[in-house]
Amino acid sequence: MSPKVLVSDKLSETAVQIFRDRGIDVTFEPGLGKDKDRLLEVIGEYDGLAIRSATKVTEKLLANATNLKVIGRAGIGVDNVDISAASKKGVIVMNTPFGNSITTAEHAIAMMFAVARQIPEASASTHAGKWEKSKFMGVELTAKTLGVIGAGNIGGIVCERALGLRMKVIAYDPFLTEERADKMGVTKVELDELLEKSDFITMHVPLTDKTKNILSRDAISKLKPGVRIVNCARGGLVDEEALAEALQDGRVAGAAFDVFAVEPATASPLFNLPNVVVTPHLGASTTEAQENVALQVAEQMSDYLLTGAVSNALNMPSVTAEEAKVMGPWVKLAGHLGSFTGQLTDEPIKAINILYNGQVATMNTAALNAAAIAGIMKANNPEVNMVSAPVIAKDRGIDLSTTTQEKSGVFDAYIKLTVVTNARERSIAGTVFSDGKPRFIQIKGINIDAEVGEHMVYTTNSDVPGIIGALGQTMGENGVNIANFTLGRSEKNGDAIALLYLDDAVPAPAVEALEGTGLFDQVRPLQFEAS
Repeated sequence: MSPKVLVSDKLSETAVQIFRDRGIDVTFEPGLGKDKDRLLEVIGEYDGLAIRSATKVTEKLLANATNLKVIGRAGIGVDNVDISAASKKGVIVMNTPFGNSITTAEHAIAMMFAVARQIPEASASTHAGKWEKSKFMGVELTAKTLGVIGAGNIGGIVCERALGLRMKVIAYDPFLTEERADKMGVTKVELDELLEKSDFITMHVPLTDKTKNILSRDAISKLKPGVRIVNCARGGLVDEEALAEALQDGRVAGAAFDVFAVEPATASPLFNLPNVVVTPHLGASTTEAQENVALQVAEQMSDYLLTGAVSNALNMPSVTAEEAKVMGPWVKLAGHLGSFTGQLTDEPIKAINILYNGQVATMNTAALNAAAIAGIMKANNPEVNMVSAPVIAKDRGIDLSTTTQEKSGVFDAYIKLTVVTNARERSIAGTVFSDGKPRFIQIKGINIDAEVGEHMVYTTNSDVPGIIGALGQTMGENGVNIANFTLGRSEKNGDAIALLYLDDAVPAPAVEALEGTGLFDQVRPLQFEAS
């Protein structure tokens, strides 16, 4: 059955056709996003929801979205999506952060030119029939120092364009390495140095707790006199009131803002000040950008629904289509390891430790982590998935640690999962053989080789005679066929384990009979997702 996608905002017909060409059952109702009640009625039918900014994806809407797997936002801003609620619901939220990068960067450069040469004011004056040539004395960009706050995708393009204008570029970005800065041709600096040296400042960071009011009243007091400030990123990065005061007393020579703390901005301390250029959030508003993000979101959503590839997700590690093919068996293994420990662990979990050894250590371990955590959590909540499980684990205060190491031991690669509670540590390791099937290779430090089946029974006992006979006889008496039988022990007469792969689920009387023999410390039926 083909996945169903609802497009509830305005996307181009070309983007909608991408869904159709990929075999997706798509419903295109571009006005539906504004009809909250009707959207609430129909959302349960769909696997995917493609939106722009008109559709509001609330917790209430998500509660009705019983089949929803992915939300795709054509654009970068996701203020209209409750990401926390989507994550807890297990719905992937994607955006398209790169589809409008060039457009936004070009707008920042255009705004920088506009404020440097007072173009909007000069235009308005000339339209009014005045000829105030001497009034509008501008400055050149050449040889000026541009301070870029945030040298990521958009900021990087701005840096490149500014260098082409023969500006000196300095950048503040905690994630920018010296090597990357050298390659870009910019100088990496701390924020205070950027404030003191820049003739122009442009911002290209998201709005977070760390970046909110990054140009605070205190920061504005440290600015180089005569600086001009450009913000085409996010409202709230600048204390607008403090900046307005600095503009009025001449410490700041000009400002160009495309975004504001409150939008739509019908009032702002920056409005109607001399040499302040303002535009109504036009950063992504070009024909090319709007088409690019629409096409991109259609491709991303189709890839996920058809192949499992995840790109530009805000609440899930990205996995390419190629990675999905290679990692598929390992993702399944990680889930099985998590499921094993989750089904055996009855007390609250304090920590989850995951070791990746060999080839698997070079894979996308974030996605593997998510699969393992989901496996653990599903024991108590079957609706959990790779999106929601890490959120639940974090909410419960469970510590996650991962270790990667080069190949050691007889296997080319393996994953070892350890769950820590107040009472004990429980560990299990597994690998993927050349046939693509996951195997358990160690439990409680005891080496085994067990194929994973949908129905299994796990027992622990002392290494004494009679175990095999008791297991075989009991299963036979209860009409359960054993497909595979694996034994392991720490040493002769020491601790021992058994894993039975069964054709059917073990009935409760069989478990009770095994427990009644007195031979076993524990007998646990296990269920794993079918391959």
